[in-house]
Amino acid sequence: MTRYLLVDDDDRLADRLAVALTERGHDVRVAYDGVEALSTVSAWAPERVVLDLSMPGLDGIEVLKRMVEVVPDAEIVLLTGYGSIPVTVDAVKLGAIDVLQKPADLDGILAAFERAATGHTPAEHTPPSLARAEWEHIQRVLADTDGNISEAARRLGLHRRTLQRKLRKLPPRT
Repeated sequence: MTRYLLVDDDDRLADRLAVALTERGHDVRVAYDGVEALSTVSAWAPERVVLDLSMPGLDGIEVLKRMVEVVPDAEIVLLTGYGSIPVTVDAVKLGAIDVLQKPADLDGILAAFERAATGHTPAEHTPPSLARAEWEHIQRVLADTDGNISEAARRLGLHRRTLQRKLRKLPPRT
């Protein structure tokens, strides 16, 4: 039985992953922000951590830095909705074993831990599709405008209704 700590401010995702890991026989704890994650790590040393990059308060990079000091042997996978090469490089330098794009499923997360355990890396990196890149850009602009649809639409050069239609769609997988 492996001890997992799931850290994500998206409670639905964290809870869904927790249930799936528990059903597979693992000991799982969930933290919904960085402060809670660090206190959980201090009291209960997990073997594997799934950590969200973008959280209110302490972000994933700051939590990663502190977590590596407290539990240096823990394997940490970072999840991000805004995958970028600089973030990936920083996370790996700080001690993450992999950086995965959201929405991530349990099989992908477990595969990342397995690759690290066996020393295998993916054969090649496939760049995101144009639809995925557009979706990520829209999400960044929306985050920069604190969720203001009208301001985000203006910055993107889109009509507000067009942006709302795009936001109603599910994010592209690749």
